[in-house]
This record gives sequence, C-alpha cells and structure tokens, in this order.
Amino acid sequence: MATVLLLRHGRTTSNTSGVLAGWTPGVGLDETGERQVGEARKRLEQLPIVRIVSSPLQRCQETAAAVAVGLPDITVETDERLGECRYGAWTGRKIGELVKDDLWRTVQDHPSAAVFPASPDFAHESLAQMSARAVAVVRELDAAVEAEHGPQAVWVAVSHGDVIKALLADALGSHLDQFQRIVVSPASVSAVRYTARRPFVVRVNDTTGDLTDIPEKAAPTGDATPGGETGTDSSD
Repeated sequence: MATVLLLRHGRTTSNTSGVLAGWTPGVGLDETGERQVGEARKRLEQLPIVRIVSSPLQRCQETAAAVAVGLPDITVETDERLGECRYGAWTGRKIGELVKDDLWRTVQDHPSAAVFPASPDFAHESLAQMSARAVAVVRELDAAVEAEHGPQAVWVAVSHGDVIKALLADALGSHLDQFQRIVVSPASVSAVRYTARRPFVVRVNDTTGDLTDIPEKAAPTGDATPGGETGTDSSD
C-alpha cells in the first residue's frame, strides 16, 4: 500500500491578517511561510517520493515547487479537486466578521450541514461536498501511485487546512462533524496509508519530526497489531 503525505501550504499574509482567502487569486507565501516550506523540504527530500500533486492555488503551488526543488526527478502536477473549500460569499472576508454570521456556529458545531452562501465572484459549496471530492481524488491518486510504483511508494498531496482535516477525519473513520477537533498547521505533514480493509493514520500535524520511518518495509495485511505496533520489520 502506498503512503500519502498530506502537506499543508506554508503561512500566507491572509493567515496573519485574519482573512478567509479561499479561492482569492494572488495569495502567496509570506516570509515565514517560505521558511516553513524550506524546512519541510529538508524533511521530505529524505523520502523516496514518486509524485507530487497540488491544489491549483498559488500558496500551494509555491509550496509544492519548493518541495520539488529537493526532488529533481519530480514534476509537480495540479488537480483542482485538492483546492480549498469554495467559500462563496465568505471569500476574502475577515474572520472577525464571519464569527457574527449565523452560519459560523454551523461550521463549528455541525459542519456536515454547512453550505456556504452564493457569490457572483466565487463558487460556493458545502463542507460535505468539499470533503467528498477531496477524499475521492486522494483515494484515486493513491491507487494509481500504488499501481504504478508498488505498495511501498510515497507521494505528496499539497492542499489546505480544511481539506486536509476532512481527509484525516475520513481516514480516522470520524464523522465530518468532528473534523474541527483536528489541527493542521501551516507546512505540517500528515500521513495516511490506505489498505483494502482500512486506512492507517501514520502522522497528524507533524511540523518538526523525523519522517524517514514512514515508508513501510513490508506491506501489512491491513490488520492492526493487538497491543500496538512493534516498530520492527514484519518480514523479519
């Protein structure tokens, strides 16, 4: 089974100014974000990564390009389905204003029912729609990576906070209404292995740790180890 590394883009000026960027064009990494991504690159270039697929938005494209510098044989691909949630009329607004909107409580407490308002300038969708398309594309790409490169392959999906939280909630078998319990920081790495029986969540919101133990030496059956993993090669 392949392993997908879910990499959130680095920090942007929208993050620090408290604005919901969404699909606003021209939102790139700030100086701190560039540094964060440089540190992520050093961690990721130690892994046998075979593919990088990114959201089309600038902040993710910059993050993916920076990571690819350490992987000269990899060309960054783009898939719109990894893009940010389409927040519609919420796009570009201050978080301080949005917290006063009645929809805010739905987003926080019952996100599976949250549908963002229409806008003449930006597309809108529900959080459930965002989750469904993100899960579909990652599972589709993961299967393609494994088919081409084998069960030990590692690949990277560069995306956004809410998207990665939704992917992790799905992998954890958690309802979307619980996804706000998950924290995904800028330039953090989360890792998931999909098997025929269940996904395994290997990392969540890792910003500093060693990632070199992520590739499996032997493909597990998809069964969990009673008492916890042993940390040894199961082929020994």
